[in-house]
Amino acid sequence: MERLVTPPDLLIYLRASIPTLVGQIHKRGREFENSISIDYLSRLNERYEAWISNYTKGKLLIIDIDNLNIVDNREDLGSIIDRIDAQIHGLF
Repeated sequence: MERLVTPPDLLIYLRASIPTLVGQIHKRGREFENSISIDYLSRLNERYEAWISNYTKGKLLIIDIDNLNIVDNREDLGSIIDRIDAQIHGLF
């Protein structure tokens, strides 16, 4: 499959703790997400962390979103956009 798909110019990984993930799930209020267990989220998070720690296909930007609110805070969103621009365009 990897031969058929070109890696992205920049892979952006939004890292979040379990409490942050649970908070976002509750905030969205999607009925079908209510059955997601903490255990499942923990295992999924562990697998994503393991995968991202071995990512070598191209540029990688890891953003810890535990203390960011990109939905309600324009400054937080702007800082992320700036970081993405810097990675893509080699600024700063």
